[in-house]
Amino acid sequence: MVRALLLIFDPAKTWEKIETTKHSIARVFFLYLLPIMLLAFGLEGWLLMQFGVERGGVVERIVRQPEVILRYELVQFALGLAMCFVGAWFFKMTGEGFHRRHSYAECFATLGYSLGPYFLTRILDGWPLLNSWIPWTIGVLLALSVLYRGVPRLMKPDPSSALGVYLLCSMLLIILLGLAHFIATRVLDEKILQSGFNLSA
Repeated sequence: MVRALLLIFDPAKTWEKIETTKHSIARVFFLYLLPIMLLAFGLEGWLLMQFGVERGGVVERIVRQPEVILRYELVQFALGLAMCFVGAWFFKMTGEGFHRRHSYAECFATLGYSLGPYFLTRILDGWPLLNSWIPWTIGVLLALSVLYRGVPRLMKPDPSSALGVYLLCSMLLIILLGLAHFIATRVLDEKILQSGFNLSA
């Protein structure tokens, strides 16, 4: 969690340290991503149970059942995992489209470190006065800002194609995060997965 905050407030020095250390998939996932995800989704779920979900104005507040909130957080967690592992593969394919081979570990580390600040902003989603898409937007902007410095340091594309790699990876990230958040909010609104994990319209 500390490293995610440092990537927001002191990105140059933090990326320098990341660049000089070994960043295997297991290290990035177990020592960085997993603790942040568990903390963020756990706090968000607790806040939702305490304060409820804002619907229809400043005064009206709906307190969700613990089962619905648990389903919501589990779906968010599963989608977060999918984003990390599938998104890294998309980053790898994007980089190879610019005639440079990247290892999956480099792409996973680049995406993983960039997602840290995004996952932290999920805590803000637990406050009922904020529309769910406001923390999402803040998180996406932070993730894109961190990704901007991460692509040249970890993926190391050719200087002539670095901006292109960053822009395509950014678009992929926005699409993945938007789709995941849309699905998760549908679960919270009980539009899908209304009873257990059987999909229903």
